[in-house]
Amino acid sequence: TGGGEGDDGGDDSDSDDDSDDDSDEESSEEEKTLEELIAESRERREARKEAAKAARSPDRLRSPICCVLGHVDTGKTKLLDYIRRTNVQEGEAGGITQQIGATYFPMEKLRKSTDKLNEGLKLEYHLPGLLVIDTPGHESFSNLRVRGSGLCDIAVLVVDIMHGMEPQTIESLNLLRRRKTPFVVAMNKVDRIYDWQPVKDAPIRESLAAQKAHAQGEFETRSRQVLTELQEQGLNAALYFDNSDFKRVVSVVPTSAHTGEGVPDLLWLLIQLTQQMMNQKLMYMDYPMATVLEVKAIEGLGVTIDIVLVNGTLHEGDEIVICGLNGPIVTNIRALLTPQPSKELRVKGDYMHHVSIEAAMGIKISAHDLEKAVAGTAMLVRHKEDHIEDLKEEVMRDLEEVVASIEKSPRGIFVQASTLGSLEALLAHMKTQEPPIPVARASIGDIHEKDVKAASVMLEHRKVFATILAFNVEVDRRAAALAEELGVKIFTAEIIYHLTDAFDKYLKEDRDRRQAESARDAVFPCIGRIIPSAIFNRKDPIVLGMDVLEGSLRIGTPVCVVTTYSGKPGVEKDKGDRYLAFDGEEEKDGVELNALVLGQVASMQVNHKDQVVVKAGGPSVAVKIQPNADQAYLEVGRHFDPTDCMVYSAITRQSIDVLKQDFKDQMTREDWKLVIKLKKILAVE
Repeated sequence: TGGGEGDDGGDDSDSDDDSDDDSDEESSEEEKTLEELIAESRERREARKEAAKAARSPDRLRSPICCVLGHVDTGKTKLLDYIRRTNVQEGEAGGITQQIGATYFPMEKLRKSTDKLNEGLKLEYHLPGLLVIDTPGHESFSNLRVRGSGLCDIAVLVVDIMHGMEPQTIESLNLLRRRKTPFVVAMNKVDRIYDWQPVKDAPIRESLAAQKAHAQGEFETRSRQVLTELQEQGLNAALYFDNSDFKRVVSVVPTSAHTGEGVPDLLWLLIQLTQQMMNQKLMYMDYPMATVLEVKAIEGLGVTIDIVLVNGTLHEGDEIVICGLNGPIVTNIRALLTPQPSKELRVKGDYMHHVSIEAAMGIKISAHDLEKAVAGTAMLVRHKEDHIEDLKEEVMRDLEEVVASIEKSPRGIFVQASTLGSLEALLAHMKTQEPPIPVARASIGDIHEKDVKAASVMLEHRKVFATILAFNVEVDRRAAALAEELGVKIFTAEIIYHLTDAFDKYLKEDRDRRQAESARDAVFPCIGRIIPSAIFNRKDPIVLGMDVLEGSLRIGTPVCVVTTYSGKPGVEKDKGDRYLAFDGEEEKDGVELNALVLGQVASMQVNHKDQVVVKAGGPSVAVKIQPNADQAYLEVGRHFDPTDCMVYSAITRQSIDVLKQDFKDQMTREDWKLVIKLKKILAVE
């Protein structure tokens, strides 16, 4: 009967397999159809975009989006503040702009600012306004800047007339070239010229005419220098009023963010260049394109997102899809808000509500479920014919690329930042550190208890890695208390390099502490040769002259000689130029070898001057070797022959481990090679 039962069982399992096959086929059909649906949705989106492109008209232009870039401290934000007449810069961390801010200047305001300049020129204004994005300033912000530059139609590269082209100016310049973004140069801080007499808000030529001859002379010298430096970067540049070919020659506008001189010229130039040269690009396209700049909680509104709408129109109630930390976010626009004209999005204040908004505009959106939205990514608006899975895949692409690019280390610190761009920037900055800082996990958003628990796992490996670097994010009160209790270190800062500086300082303090604790057990590798004619004291203590041949000899280093039992120097080279190892007792090639630990280096002198470390290749050194308390006294000439005798630092397995763990920073590649050589000589496992 057993066989019968078994057979029945066999039949059952066969029928199960069949049904599995069927369900597999069905599910693959479903998957396939979903893939097909997504592909079709994508095609429809592309077709709508192309149709919107074809339907554009030169009679309907959108506001150009302008980025302000340049070296830190050149006055980018001050320049914008002046145009806006507000003071964001003072509220910035260390005076450096950390989040992308956007300001909309309506044409009315621009017209007023450029009136004086326009008197003789009778320009027509076709643009609805100008949207200016202030890009973050420090070296590490290339990623946030890349995101900024991707949005820009035209850029202003700010150069300090007193300093000319600085590393970051050149970096910004190359970025603009790579992205083929047209730009003008604002040669800022003209008011710093000696004896400059400010003419508030004046067009620059009017202001120059009012200066004394020596101030005009210095202006000419310094502006020539800036033009030359631009030429060295392969750019033809000219002061904008001397420029006859705006397409091929970069226009340079002298400005002062303190007095407003040259500001009308800058605005006038931006309007003219965009109107004349970008008619195609600035034609309004009825296809929504937007980028999330920042996610922030606002009293009375909850969590909101600041976005730049580059094209198309947004309406209250629109269904939007955004990249989220834990997956795509699908929600509906509750409110469309803009600051009062010429106020920046980053500055808290009263907002204007809108039923719909047309591009280009910096907008604050209030909606449900925005807590996990990732700044620095695209926002999509769902059209009735879009498949939601298509939009979800599309928005997550940016974040997936960044996460995939993180080189995670099993032992490393935890990193959290407020935006995708700043996370990229922070990770890139950490890679440039010497040595690079290993990262175990990187994410976006505020720090909660679960993050602290995750970081505390590193306490088992290395205390110093139980650290969270928090860039521009909040630390929850309970998370801070738990970190204190568990011994997890949290560093917070609003400027990237302050964060890495603080961590470097912590690393150094930790290393110094560990080195102080384990200094007695650290034995640095060294090989020296005794000078037989320089034996000053034969025993207790031994004092002799020697030459350091490899590595470095330090005070406190235990030293030994290797001899045969007859007391002759006992390490010979075999044909392969390797040292014959020994373990004190064993015979090697018929020669019995023996290690004699002479004691520790108590003091050293070169030319009667005390030394702490003597490196290979230097002059001969007189060394005093103090025997250890628990060892028999050894005598030169009696226990070992100093002729052709080598002295080795007496390394052990433990001392090598201490070097690896605590003294890596003091060991060179050559030192490690020497450790391997000594291991063979002294038969250290």
